Amino acid sequence: MGEWKEKLGLVHIYTGDGKGKTTAALGLALRMLGNGGKVIIIQFLKSPSVYGEQKKALECGIVLEAYGLPKFVHGKPEPEEIEAARRALRRAKEVVRSGEWDLVILDEICVALGFRMIKVDEVIELIKEKASNTEVVLTGRYCPKELFETADYVTEMKEIKHPYQKGISARKGVEY
Repeated sequence: MGEWKEKLGLVHIYTGDGKGKTTAALGLALRMLGNGGKVIIIQFLKSPSVYGEQKKALECGIVLEAYGLPKFVHGKPEPEEIEAARRALRRAKEVVRSGEWDLVILDEICVALGFRMIKVDEVIELIKEKASNTEVVLTGRYCPKELFETADYVTEMKEIKHPYQKGISARKGVEY
């Protein structure tokens, strides 16, 4: 293990109602790859082969596993949506405990928490049981404040202005 890898092991949270949480995590993933680290992204609530980042992740050396269904969760989650989030959580637990990865990004895990598809206690347990030199990033709106205590970095993206306020819908290459 390189000397720099011995300093890994912190927890990041990127949350809030503003744009850029997944984008910030991807920037960190590229930085880690550029320094020779191994990166995996576990996506909660996002289905495979829909988002632009998924298409390029493998080319860059990022392992990306998406556990969402091909639809957005609205209102009360359906049983199959909850089961998909639970599968993602089980996989996330395996990955963070393994010590195989330098950076693990749990994309949209906070949204799964906000919809009560998974429990805060389970995520706190996941963080406590992670391998000592594994850096972990949790992204998504609705991050419970209880998780802030377990993190070393907490960044809140705050929406000030967004094009959808003018009726401009999500654009390929920018929002997805």
